[in-house]
Amino acid sequence: MVKVAANENVKLAVYMERLDSYIESQTALNKTLCVRLEKLDERLDDVQFWRNKIYGARTALVAVGLLMVHTTAVMGGFLALIKWAD
Repeated sequence: MVKVAANENVKLAVYMERLDSYIESQTALNKTLCVRLEKLDERLDDVQFWRNKIYGARTALVAVGLLMVHTTAVMGGFLALIKWAD
């Protein structure tokens, strides 16, 4: 009976040691994952910043294009009116 209790104590000690090792490794893994997720979040913020800049530039380019088309149409209308009046 004494040998069984000693054997159980050894098994329990080995189990507890393995459990501690597992908990430590999971804690280290969680810390690593958190650091990497924070870096990913910063990178996503950078990507969104540049995306907004590109969208702004594209909008400005479209506005300038529309202004050029409008100006051409108005000037064409003035020229046609002047030629018609002559």
